[in-house]
Amino acid sequence: MNVVRVNVVRVLVVDDQPVIRAGLRALLGAADDLRVVGEAGDGAAAVSMARELGPDVVLLDLGMPGVGGIDATLQLTRSTPAARVLVLANQVSDESVRGAFQAGAAGLLLKTSSPREILSSVRSVAAGASVLPYSVMRRLMSRPAPHARLPRVAELRGKVASLGESEVKVLALVAAGMSNKEISGALHLSLTSVKTYVSRILRRLGLDNRTQAAILAYELGLSCEQAGIESGRPVLVGPDES
Repeated sequence: MNVVRVNVVRVLVVDDQPVIRAGLRALLGAADDLRVVGEAGDGAAAVSMARELGPDVVLLDLGMPGVGGIDATLQLTRSTPAARVLVLANQVSDESVRGAFQAGAAGLLLKTSSPREILSSVRSVAAGASVLPYSVMRRLMSRPAPHARLPRVAELRGKVASLGESEVKVLALVAAGMSNKEISGALHLSLTSVKTYVSRILRRLGLDNRTQAAILAYELGLSCEQAGIESGRPVLVGPDES
């Protein structure tokens, strides 16, 4: 009899409210492909436990007291770069969304998200994609990017303009939330080539991770259409999730 092996995603749950942690632990623990490896009640403990446990995903409350979600995300992405941070928020502002992603978060969810949305988002983030609620993405895209508040935008715009055609296309698809495997299929490139392009883009732009590259592409107004790609598929969660 053939045994099907399931790749288990190891999750660290971080929230200052025990009842929230218990609910997330129960939800994630009921899935065959997800396992809660630890819990933390504040950002400082989360950073310490992530170093010790090496989780694949850190499910992190954005509004914790003390070391808050954005500061904790920044510390996690620096000290445990292999762990992908998915932040949870009661409510969000444009500044908090940008702050979370610029700190290195791989995704953001509202605490009002359904159990299905939470599970699918953890899996997507673990697979290398970025997630953002449809309602938040729609609100962000309906407003002009605040270039005046980002002093490096002009400098980075010039660097993006110096990228090759294939690199610009890869950057646009990273911004659309695609994983390396999805970009490989969309552009008919080998997975190794895509990984090389992404690494080169991050190095040339002086960015720490692909989420920062996605935020930069948004700030510059870079779309799949502008990059010469017929269609891109953002990873969104919410009413339009299929």
